[in-house]
Amino acid sequence: MNKAQLIKAVAPQMGGRRQATEAVEAVLDAIVRAVVAGDAVSVTGFGKLIPTDRPARVSRNPQTGDKVKLAASRVVKFRPGERFQDLVAGRRALPDSGNCIQKDPKTPRP
Repeated sequence: MNKAQLIKAVAPQMGGRRQATEAVEAVLDAIVRAVVAGDAVSVTGFGKLIPTDRPARVSRNPQTGDKVKLAASRVVKFRPGERFQDLVAGRRALPDSGNCIQKDPKTPRP
């Protein structure tokens, strides 16, 4: 799914394409700005985006076998949430409707 498809999927819940576009872009912008600033972004049920520093290291060119020096870099790691992992692995059934990553209620409803 790309950004346009995400907007199209969210549009019916937001009341139109324009509102969905603004909502999706605002959420993604806030996430990117937080990660660039060095903060981890955690969305319960979905996962966590964590900025990580990688030290400089020596690697190998797979075609020639020559050693190559790689500079230190900063990358983003994604750790999917437990509910997300359970849905993907088939350990939990995907609901027909509603929010699939919403927490289960603590007490059963009558």
